[in-house]
Amino acid sequence: MTKLKRLITKEDEIVKIHPPITKEVLEDRKKQYDLLSPKKFATRYNSALFTPVSFELLGWDYSIQLNYCINPFCCNFGKEQHKYDETKGKPSRYKLTGSSKDHKGLYCNDNPMRRGVSQNCKVTPVSNWSVVEEIKRLVEVGGITNIDPEYQFHKDDCTLINISPFNEPKQFYKRGKSKSMSQRYQCKTCKKYTNVLPKRTETTTYHQKKNSILPMFARMLVGKVSVSRCCEMLGIGVGTYYHKLEWLYKRCLEFLERHETQAFKTMKFDDIWLNTDKMHYYLNNVRKKGQGSKKYTGLEELNMQTHLVVTAEALSRYVFRSDIAYDWDTSLSDLNEDTRKLKEDHLNTFSRKNDRLDWSYYPQEPSANDTQDISTYQHELRQIENRGKYVDGLNVASGYTTTAHYWLLKQMVNADEWRMISDDDPSIRNAFYRVFTDELRLSDAHHFICQVDKTKSRSQCLEEYEDARRDLLVWAENRGYDTKHLRGIAYRYLKELFLTHDFHKESVNKDGERYREYASNPIRNPLASKDKGVYSVDCRTDLSSLEPSVIAKMILNVNDHSTNSFIQQIRRRISSLERPLTTARGDKKSYIYANFNPKYAQYVVTILRTYYNFCRPYKTADSKSLTPAQRLGITHKQFDWNDIIYFK
Repeated sequence: MTKLKRLITKEDEIVKIHPPITKEVLEDRKKQYDLLSPKKFATRYNSALFTPVSFELLGWDYSIQLNYCINPFCCNFGKEQHKYDETKGKPSRYKLTGSSKDHKGLYCNDNPMRRGVSQNCKVTPVSNWSVVEEIKRLVEVGGITNIDPEYQFHKDDCTLINISPFNEPKQFYKRGKSKSMSQRYQCKTCKKYTNVLPKRTETTTYHQKKNSILPMFARMLVGKVSVSRCCEMLGIGVGTYYHKLEWLYKRCLEFLERHETQAFKTMKFDDIWLNTDKMHYYLNNVRKKGQGSKKYTGLEELNMQTHLVVTAEALSRYVFRSDIAYDWDTSLSDLNEDTRKLKEDHLNTFSRKNDRLDWSYYPQEPSANDTQDISTYQHELRQIENRGKYVDGLNVASGYTTTAHYWLLKQMVNADEWRMISDDDPSIRNAFYRVFTDELRLSDAHHFICQVDKTKSRSQCLEEYEDARRDLLVWAENRGYDTKHLRGIAYRYLKELFLTHDFHKESVNKDGERYREYASNPIRNPLASKDKGVYSVDCRTDLSSLEPSVIAKMILNVNDHSTNSFIQQIRRRISSLERPLTTARGDKKSYIYANFNPKYAQYVVTILRTYYNFCRPYKTADSKSLTPAQRLGITHKQFDWNDIIYFK
């Protein structure tokens, strides 16, 4: 039987990272820190740029190195650093550019072997170590493990000290069960009584008071009821509210482990259509207890912008992951300790362990050969000290969260081909190219851009929808197609369009070699929508090997309805993540309901994701009312809150 579960913590070490630096390197850094200028110090340890970082996850070994060209049209795409010793000058495939240690770029050199054309791309490198740290964070945030307490079944002087009722049940009496369904055992020799935790199937109320309010609590949580109103209506305190929230979050993770993780282990998809988008919300940046107005310097009076990365399946609207780009377990004291130990304040960004954080190092006093003056150091120190007076944790760069987000999604879902839809956000685009490099090189993955003009009014969108619908019908009539099925007409229209239209262009370099490159040549999707009007579609990967009919079918699937639908549910159903209110003055926005701790934002979004995927059906053109999980094929029934809370 399944044991009771608890949330994973850092002490569990589910992800074991092997640090990419040795003790000898650490000693060398300590020695050279005062001897070299920051620029020379950073250059000395540039080897971290191409050094893979290995780690263990659930018994499997992985290695990550993501610094290479990420332009799918370039001959260097996805290739590791290489030195051409056989050619004159012994050039390398890549070189570092940029004078500042915070603004380095990775530049593609010309290919001396004349095997493909380098497009002289420039990409901002990432810290491989920091990517793995972010993967570790996301695993810990969304993970549960068994509660395995250490029992003492005997008195100290008992002769059966190493015997337990699990391996020698005949040596114990069963003395009934407690109110919480804990089995009580008594040693036959020393007569000691011991209670054992119940199994999950034996109780759903262990350490839970007022268990009967849980279904109503869950409905209020995803029904846009604020914390204070929920406490008032249920007759509970704020402490109980957050205890129930964490308990429900753990219950949802257990439900997903059974109905999502296990289902994906046995399923294989021919192709998966991913749709990724980011939601911006503002954290209510309150001062900590004891940091009153007398000590307040006013540095952090603006709300802190935080990102939520969402990826859904475009056809079924099933939401695979939703991750807050915020590390609430990292403290400034941890950052200071890492900076002192690793000397990260003098390293290039791609060599830093904490490059993913908005504060990637803690300011240190200028070293003997430092180029930073004391006033600049004191200014940076004041800034970070004032930041420490506010909510715990630090923001994570959304690019790192998206990269870890995609890496975990790729491990979860087994698919032969991948199609990705997003807007033209560089952090999303670059993360996809880094994680799905092998699939892109084999043309088993393609990236489509869906751009919407958000300045249009509703009336303009509706007018564009009617015009597009009318244009399709007129086009079909002129071509002699006897049908009014808009999707069928749009397919024929696109099939004819792609006989002459390409998303790439042919170019010639200075040596006369021909190559393909991204053309930034989008088309207008013939199927407009009532809420967005006409929107453009582009493709950033090479479709030249595909027939026009195949491209036309793919373009018909390009839309952002799946992520928009879920983000709208977040805004409408979660009080702490709703859109800002307009103040009485009318000149400012108020985030009065925004949460103080992003940990609870992650909890409630995951709870909503579980409810949205498994409990909330929607109708489509075929008049079938199914949940996203049913449409994706990982389950055949619609669940409710009782199934999630009580495992009925």
